Amino acid sequence: MLTRDRIGALLMLAFSLFYWLQIDEIRVLPFQANAAFTARTIPEILAIMGIVLSLVLLLKPGSNEKMQVTGFLWGKAALICIAMVAYGLTVRPAGFLISTSLFLMFGFWVLGERRPVIILAASVPLVVLFWLLMTQVLDVYIAALPAFLEG
Repeated sequence: MLTRDRIGALLMLAFSLFYWLQIDEIRVLPFQANAAFTARTIPEILAIMGIVLSLVLLLKPGSNEKMQVTGFLWGKAALICIAMVAYGLTVRPAGFLISTSLFLMFGFWVLGERRPVIILAASVPLVVLFWLLMTQVLDVYIAALPAFLEG
């Protein structure tokens, strides 16, 4: 019988299998080919864990609980999904700082926060600190602003 747990396990299994198949797309430099830890190591572990846990959920004895779809806030979930797609489309042209800050501000608004000071204080410093961590500490290039503003 398909219950909420089994449907979730099937979706997670499909995602984990797809994720595992995409790991070969991660480039490994020639000198890293025989290394114990590469850029593929953590994704492989996550994919295998996802597959194993999904199979455990699928194979365990289920309850007689019927799946319910009432009581969920489907409108908010749809707005967040639309915001994620818009974020994905705007992060390069608008730059990381602007698009990520707007995405978080909109997400906080959708989830019920209406005080502008709280929304700004919770989103902008977080985005700036994350950008600084990625660019200054981990040396990962992330375009902070749109190309026309960076000069």
